[in-house]
Order: sequence, then structure tokens, then C-alpha cells
Amino acid sequence: MSEIKRVVLAYSGGLDTSVILKWLQVTYGCEVVTFTADLGQEGELYVDDVREEFVRDFVFPMMRANARYEGDYLLGTSIARPLISKRLVEIARETGADAVAHGATGKGNDQVRFELGVAALAPDLKVIAPWREWDLTSRTALIAWAEAHQIPVPKDKRGESPFSTDANLLHTSSEGKVLEDPWEEVPDYVYSRTVDPEAAPDVPEYVTVDFECGDGIALNGAAMSPASLLTALNELGRTHGIGRLDLVENRFVGMKSRGMYETPGGTIYAAAHRGIEQITLDRGAAHLKDELMPRYAELIYNGFWFAPEREMLQAAIDHSQAKVSGTVRLKLYKGLAQVVGRKSPESLYSERHVTFEDDAGAYDQKDAAGFIRLNALRLRLLAQRDRG
Repeated sequence: MSEIKRVVLAYSGGLDTSVILKWLQVTYGCEVVTFTADLGQEGELYVDDVREEFVRDFVFPMMRANARYEGDYLLGTSIARPLISKRLVEIARETGADAVAHGATGKGNDQVRFELGVAALAPDLKVIAPWREWDLTSRTALIAWAEAHQIPVPKDKRGESPFSTDANLLHTSSEGKVLEDPWEEVPDYVYSRTVDPEAAPDVPEYVTVDFECGDGIALNGAAMSPASLLTALNELGRTHGIGRLDLVENRFVGMKSRGMYETPGGTIYAAAHRGIEQITLDRGAAHLKDELMPRYAELIYNGFWFAPEREMLQAAIDHSQAKVSGTVRLKLYKGLAQVVGRKSPESLYSERHVTFEDDAGAYDQKDAAGFIRLNALRLRLLAQRDRG
């Protein structure tokens, strides 16, 4: 293993990666460069503040697609992994490292996401995944190894963790232990970013979000950067108990897993984006986007952010957003973010055409007869044939 001289480790500061840091030094005899990404997770030691880049270059492009994995999951963990992979590679280049390392387990999706990202950006770099190499198969074994190598273990890490969490500016995910039985309701203490919707304010709050070319630019008329906007929406979502999701999903590695996700600001933002698209996107473009979305979401979930097919889909999605500009008004109330108003200088909505009152000749209802006859022609021919 002497060919590995220097490794860049994606370092969270927790028990696992603290052990990994020392394990890499012991096992490979190498120098270790640690990298911690500040993705807005709060409460940790940050090294590299990438919050603006995260929202601007990863979250917002994904939101333009209205992406949801398996119809529900707003991909909060998935979308953070390509940025971490990108920074791992950049730091490896800056420091002359031979390899990068991560703390993802061999059962999860993150190992795939990290390693596909590195493969796409730096195929020459070796990737070290300690969970697939070492024999430390339990929390007890990790603590014992840490103590044997003089690694401090905080008191709160010594007990059995009731569940594991991952957090960034877009969401918090919780999995494992008390959440593993999909029949049991998520305990209240698992939630950390939202109040219980039943305990949320009894009076609704109305807010507006402004969009330009498919991206949010302002909240209640005040211009904001991408990360600032998502941060402000997170606080609104926290207050009103918005963005909780209890999901059993299909992991890329083949198994089903149950997780609890809190995406307060992202849930509000996603609703607002759909709202502005309703009046600015042509039907054909809107429906095609909805057809492409499951494939696009699956690519992100599976770790193919840097794959050409994701980039091709992104180009089509971004093209569709050229006129997606305007203002959406939302009602926030006890776990719900409802679109209650939208306006845009690029609107395709025409009151004159849809009114039940006199439309002054904007639409000739007699035209519908020929339209229906032509669309019914094949159905008539089928019916005549099948009835003999």
C-alpha cells in the first residue's frame, strides 16, 4: 500500500470519520488531509463554506426540474454528494493527493454517489472506502478501536445511537434503529428542523417568492442570494411544521430502507416553483418536463450527476425556464405550503379565453366540434372493427 502517500478524507468530525482518519494513517502509512463541507448542517466545525455554491449550482438546477425521487423525496442527501465529490477532487489536486476517502457504508447509496463522482472527475484517483475494508463491524468495535488509538470519544457517542442523521441546508435525514420498523410511527424526538404541525401557529402566514428564469430571487419582495433565500424559507417551514416526510424508498444498491426527511424550505420552494410554471410554461413543455422528471430524479439519486445523460436532461430543463419568471403567493399553515396566487409578465394564462362570460370573440366554441370529430375518428374506426 506504499503507493498511497496522501489521502483527502471527507471528514464530518463524528466517531466514524475520526476513526477513519487514524485508520488510514495506520493502515496505509499515509498523510491525511481532512475536508469538511459546510452545507448548512449547523452545529459542526466547518472548514469550507460551500453553501452558496450548493444552492446555486446544485439545488436550484434540480428544483428547475421539480425533481422528486419516487414521487416524494426532494433528494436532499443525494444532491449534496456531487458537490462534496467535486471538492474532494479539487483538494486532492491542490495537495497532490493520490487518493480520496469517505465514511459511507457498504450498504448505502452514498458510497456509489461519492465514487461515481470521483470517477467522472478524476479517474486516476484511488478511492478508499474503509467500511468495505476493515473488520470494525459494530459501534462497540469502533469505540474500542478509538480508545486503543487515543482517539477521544465524547460521552454522547458511547451509548447506542437511536438513529443516524445527515443534514445540510436543504434537509435533514434520519435512518436506522428506531426507524427500521416501517409500521411504527416516527417518534417526536427524531424531528429536529420542524415543529409538530399540530403545534404550529393557528393563524396562516402568507409569503411571496419571486422567480427569474426558473430560479428564486426574492422573498416578500426582498432580493436574496440562493443560500439566503433557502435559509429564510427554512425558518418559515420550521415555524409552520412544513416538509416532513416518512418514506420507504428503493436504494440503488437493491434494498428498501425507511427514512424520515425534513425539508422545510425546499418544500415551500418546490411548491412555489410549480406555481410559477403553471402560468408560464406551455402545455407541451410542461408535460414533457413531467415525463423527464422521474428519470432525472433517479439519476441524481443513483449518483450520476456528472453523467452525460443528466447534463443532457439539464440542458433541456434549463431551456424550458427562459420565461419562468414572476411572483407566487403561498399560504403556510400547519404543515402545508399552498399556492394561492401567481402572476407573471410572461404569463400564458388568458382570462379572456377561459371566462364563462362573454369572451368578445376570443374563442369560437363551434371550432370544438371539428376538433372532437377528428380526435374521435380513430375511436370510431376501432369500435366499428371490433363490433364487426
